[in-house]
Amino acid sequence: MEGNSDPIEQQPDFAVSVVIPVYNVDKFLKEAVESVLNQKLQNFEIILVNDGSTDSSADICQKYASLDSRVLFLDQNNSGVSVARNNGLAHARGEYIYFLDSDDTIAPDFLSSSFQIAMREGSDIVIVGEPYCKRAARLTAVPTCGLFIKRTLLETYPEIRFPENIQPCEDGLFSHQLFLITGKIGFNPKAVYFYREHENQNHVRINQETARILKQIPQWLDLLAAFYSQHDIFRSKALKLAFFIEHEPFELRYLKMSFDEDEKSSLFKLLQDFVVQHIIIHLTKADKKLLTIPFKYFIKAKDHQDFDQFYKTYLKRRPKKFKRALFWVKFIPISIIRRKVRQQIRDKYSDV
Repeated sequence: MEGNSDPIEQQPDFAVSVVIPVYNVDKFLKEAVESVLNQKLQNFEIILVNDGSTDSSADICQKYASLDSRVLFLDQNNSGVSVARNNGLAHARGEYIYFLDSDDTIAPDFLSSSFQIAMREGSDIVIVGEPYCKRAARLTAVPTCGLFIKRTLLETYPEIRFPENIQPCEDGLFSHQLFLITGKIGFNPKAVYFYREHENQNHVRINQETARILKQIPQWLDLLAAFYSQHDIFRSKALKLAFFIEHEPFELRYLKMSFDEDEKSSLFKLLQDFVVQHIIIHLTKADKKLLTIPFKYFIKAKDHQDFDQFYKTYLKRRPKKFKRALFWVKFIPISIIRRKVRQQIRDKYSDV
């Protein structure tokens, strides 16, 4: 695929631009910023984008900007995390870009190890963190904290930005599009990201709002259809699209959220129609074998009740298959192979 415009070739001012969207996180913001300032790699800039905070977050941002010339403070009306990230991206001057959430922190060698891998391998993207590197075989979407991105890649494809007024899945849609347009992907499983859990996190609240998410999922599908059509890749990237639908709206939403019967019926039909119209006709037999058992049944199920009944039976049978598979592993004589196979079995039975 070709980008809409060629990036202007110019020497980057920094190795890495760390973009931090900020909204009412005065309790945690200092730790986030300090974790960047304490990096082994010091050739960075920090772009703090205050998204209309009503606490003292903006003051904290302004203070850091006044103390360190590498810190840029941007202030905007409350517009959401996607607008804040895109705003930060527009001002970035680093060779690579990393998006850090303002209530989390990163280990001291996070940027240096990721940058070294990117430069050594000529990566457009480096997947950072062991949990996300484990998705290599089915790389379809990664949270923003797992992406270390070459700036010129984003300049070449200006249509790939965080979708506004969409949350959750704004980062899933963003990363999925990136994975479609480049194969130059490196992996840094040793990068350590410290994720903070607290009661005010947006995604915790949002993932409880079933009606809101049900209203947004059609927008996800419309964005995907538009991007695949624009680049004419429905046929060539059908399996990647199948993996995305399987992971995001099916596994993370349909299976794990508490929809009522009417909501389930609506979501079932929406997803099944999309798969039938855009995906299944392009998948080979080999492709279909790579889909999870529940998703394959979901595609052909008569209705949501038919699938739900199947899934209940499936869940009851899985523990027995899991234990049976683990039983035979202990007879593998070589310990390193035994551990690897045991982990593969655990990954297989934790997919959904």
